[in-house]
Formats: sequence, structure tokens, C-alpha cells
Amino acid sequence: MLQHNVLLGIAALKDEMIAIRHQIHSNPELSFEEERTSNLVASLLEQYGYQVTRGIAKTGVVGQLKNGDGPSIGLRADMDALPIHEATSLSYASQNHGKMHACGHDGHTATLLTAARYLAANRDLFKGTINVIFQPAEEGYAGAEKMVQEGLFEKFPCDAIFGFHNWPGFEAGHFGFHAGPSMASADTVKITIEGKGGHGAMPHLSVDPVVVASSIIMALQTIVARNVNPLETTIITAGTIHAGSASNIIPNEAHMELTVRNLNPDVQDIVEQRIKDTVEYQAKSYGATAKAEYIRDYPLLTNSEKETAFAEKVGREFLGDDYIINDFKPITASEDFAFMLQKVPGCYVFVGNGLDGAQGCSLHNAHYDFNDEILPVVASYWVKLVEAYLKP
Repeated sequence: MLQHNVLLGIAALKDEMIAIRHQIHSNPELSFEEERTSNLVASLLEQYGYQVTRGIAKTGVVGQLKNGDGPSIGLRADMDALPIHEATSLSYASQNHGKMHACGHDGHTATLLTAARYLAANRDLFKGTINVIFQPAEEGYAGAEKMVQEGLFEKFPCDAIFGFHNWPGFEAGHFGFHAGPSMASADTVKITIEGKGGHGAMPHLSVDPVVVASSIIMALQTIVARNVNPLETTIITAGTIHAGSASNIIPNEAHMELTVRNLNPDVQDIVEQRIKDTVEYQAKSYGATAKAEYIRDYPLLTNSEKETAFAEKVGREFLGDDYIINDFKPITASEDFAFMLQKVPGCYVFVGNGLDGAQGCSLHNAHYDFNDEILPVVASYWVKLVEAYLKP
């Protein structure tokens, strides 16, 4: 059967795929600094026979492969690492101090490269155009948005686009699909509180911005509890608070930053206004002033119904029902693949990274590692997805 041949063909490339993944893992690069990774990706794609375009969003790479007339499909992988000091002691651990592939982008890149290689060597599997998109700066710098702004889909039109993320805590190689809102929007709120500094022993002569900040933090949680429908999902987290320099000095200012997550744009609008009101009036009640700068970073990631049903159908036929995570729930983390899905219908797929050890460790953790055992199954899935979408 063709499916068996694909598995065998990808399995024959497993050692090389792991070597590529480990090479990228050992040399992590932060957002918009992925020069080495970008050059590796581009050179390999050129060897495979792709028409390669470099420099989209500074370090982004797109490889295009055409085989006759037909639909076009996009497959996306992200390439950047995180500013985390690796603590795994792996033989291929990061050689760049304070930088680490703690989210699995090394694995995302390696799987797409391998699928691209296999498809180039087996052009009888498809008829149409494949665009493999290697994106920089997913980690908080919206590289996907930058690629879109620089004409990604005008230069490389796609009828549908697909991507995936490994997910610790699910069995390795098990796939999750969810249509509609699937990953939360991510907003940042920067709050500045202006009080009146003074001596800690005479607080009545001051307006303490630390007390104001504490009150604001507690009051913000009432937005979730009392302003948002209990059946909706909203998260408000105060991630930073900075004020003061000594225990006996009341400072003039306090600064806070929040992250806000929503799974409904209408709720997002409500929450933004309520945060601004809460910050202003809580401060006023203490005799202080405060302002909130509300920044919408990543939009809600919404998987289109048709493309998600298609992606799941391919997964069930290829893997079998036992490897599909039934009733996969939306995730409150965020992803800038959402910017691409705003322009082109598609689906973001989740693949279990494992339950134990480094593979079961949470993302953005110094002890995390991408699971090499899922490399062949994901690469094979990309091949099957292209084959089904671009039927010869």
C-alpha cells in the first residue's frame, strides 16, 4: 500500500532527520536572529529541488515545488528559540549560553524539511503547488504577521495552510484536531501607577503606589469572576510588578505588566475596557493616578471547519482512530500562526510529545526536549496530507 511505502520511505530518513534536529537544537537562535538555521533550511531545500526565496521577514524562508496545474497548499514550521538556559545535559544541548529550543521548533523544522525532501523525490504523489514556509520569530515577535505583511500569500498563494505544534502531556504521536477557536488571543497590558513617595514610617504623608498595585491585582480578578460569562474563557495574569528600592521608602511609581487571554473576540473587547476602567478608578480611589496601555499581540487562532475536518480525516485514515485524541479542547496558550489563518483557511494540528521525562516536561521549560520518536510520524503525516490535498 502507498501508505506503507510512505512510512518506509520516511523511516529510511529518520537518522538524518534526527541529526538535523539535533544540529538545530545545539545552535539555537532567538527571534529574527535565525541566520544559521535559515541558511541550513534554504540550502537543504535547494538540494531537494525547491525554488527557494530567502529574507522574508528578515530570516524567513519559503520553498516552492510545482508539479503541473492544480491547487496550492502551504505547510509552515517555526524556527526560533527562547532566551532560556538549557538544563538537560543532553549530548546535543545548546551551545549558545542563555538560548534554548524549549518549545520544539527544532523538531517542527526537521519534520517539515524531511517531508519536503520526500515529496520532491516522489512527485507522482501530487499535482499542484507545495509551499513550505519556515517562519522566524514566533516567540512573541509575530514573525508570521511580518511574513504576511511582506506579501507571503501574494508571492506564494495558498488555497489552504497547515501547521503543527508538539504538545507535552499527550501520548507521543497522538494527534489532536479542533475546529473553530483553538488557541487564545494574547494581549499585553503595561500599567504605570503614579503615587507620592515618602518615608515608610510616615505613610500618611504619601500615596503608596505599591498598595495601589496590590489593590489593582486583586480587583482585576473580579473582571473574570463578574464581568465575563462563566461559560467563556478569560485569563488575566499579573506577570510583573516593579516598585521601590528599599524597605523603608515609599516609591513614587509602580509598574506592572499583565498577560490577557481570551477565546472570544467579543469578550476580548469587554475585558480590555474593564481593565482600563479598573486600573484608572482603583488608583483614583487611593488618590493616585494610573494608565493602562493595552497591546493586542496575537489574535485568536481559529481553525476553519472544512480544512480541520479534512486534516482529521487524513489523520484517521493514516494513523487509525486509536491515535486521534477525541474531543480535543482549545488551548489558552497563543500562536502567531493565527495571523496566517486570518488570510488563508487552514488548520493548526497538535501532536503529543509524550507523558514522561523531558518529552513530558512543559514547553518553555529548561528541562524540555522535543521527542525524536514523533519525527517520522509527523513527516509522514505531512506527506499524506499533501497527497490527499493535491491528488494527482
